[in-house]
Amino acid sequence: MKHEACKQEAYDELNKELVNSWKGINKEFLKPTQLPMPLLTRVLNFARVVDLLYTDEDHYTNVGDLMKDLIALLLIDPLPL
Repeated sequence: MKHEACKQEAYDELNKELVNSWKGINKEFLKPTQLPMPLLTRVLNFARVVDLLYTDEDHYTNVGDLMKDLIALLLIDPLPL
């Protein structure tokens, strides 16, 4: 990336890297491994939560309507299993 790249170009490039990383994580998750699946699932879920909390803005520090709605959907009105 060139030094004179604008913020949007830098953001777009980092976003592409993020998308490719998620593709790699999901692809590797489907392969058999020596590690127990419950451990891998916890690591994957942790990565998902971090992505949710910190994509676009800091939803952990600055809880807004979006995060409140997601928490309500998860804990108050969950999907039946």
